[in-house]
Amino acid sequence: MARVVVDVMLKPEILDPQGQAVQRALPRLGFEGIADVRQGKRFELEVEGPVDDAALARIHEMAETFLANTVIENFTVRVDS
Repeated sequence: MARVVVDVMLKPEILDPQGQAVQRALPRLGFEGIADVRQGKRFELEVEGPVDDAALARIHEMAETFLANTVIENFTVRVDS
């Protein structure tokens, strides 16, 4: 079985309050030098059969319609080796 990874992140122009909360907490925990934090989601899909262009197109469609809210999020699809 092959693994396909879909990473979903808020678009750069969308406020990320969770990322901001993490960024503000880091210095209090002793982690200095982090200028910005953006939080996202990662989906790992175990695919039956070959991961050809048709399978990747179907996964892209799945990400676009179900895994990501494309109004406020961007996503990438990649085969994990």
